[in-house]
Amino acid sequence: MRQSRQLEICVDSTDGLACAGQGGADRVELCAALGLGGLTPSAGLMSVAAGTGLPCHAMIRPAPGDFVLRPGTLDAMLGDIAAAQSFGLAGIVIGVLTPDGDLDLRAMSRLIAAAGDMQVTVHRAFDLCRDQFAALEQVIDLGVARVLTSGGAATALDGIERIAALCERADGRIEIMAGSGVDIGSAGCLLAAGVDALHGSCSVVDATQQDCTGIGIEARNVTCPDKVASLRKYCQEWRATA
Repeated sequence: MRQSRQLEICVDSTDGLACAGQGGADRVELCAALGLGGLTPSAGLMSVAAGTGLPCHAMIRPAPGDFVLRPGTLDAMLGDIAAAQSFGLAGIVIGVLTPDGDLDLRAMSRLIAAAGDMQVTVHRAFDLCRDQFAALEQVIDLGVARVLTSGGAATALDGIERIAALCERADGRIEIMAGSGVDIGSAGCLLAAGVDALHGSCSVVDATQQDCTGIGIEARNVTCPDKVASLRKYCQEWRATA
């Protein structure tokens, strides 16, 4: 039987973190501002995460937008990695590109070296690489633990053929984790494509939030523990019968 497929849940709040644990997530991607694609979490959120007992991997992305370095960005990322280390988090999530759409190997090497013993995941900056298969070989050479990908498409289900090809090329040398639009409806196809893990938010609109629309603040999304539990159960049952 194949090794367990894991479920990673991305969260950007303390209540989301608690709900991910309640639902049985195997791992957490810890962020701020998921609506912006995920940014570096605050020191306070990292501190809370460190006390949960969950393997938490901090997004290291100081600013929204693309994944090309601006002046001072690399120094900020190195400082954020040091903060994640100081809280004893399990890993970091990174991705830096050149303007031409290649991995910025010099910057990536520095970030990975700074991570020390923490696991390193490459996030969906990978999906913007002009040659994902060449990039896959590069991150394997860098010693990265896993790659999060939608196969270069808007959703993982749309990119499933590319994801399957990446899994075949990886051949167990690195974990391939499918993300973007992952839910109970797409899980079976993605697992059948050969991925090692699924990544999702399992979120719903927060029904308890006060109405702030009058000052331009929309309702937020928050992790739903029942959705996490259902997706985790599906992963376990699919593995048992595959």
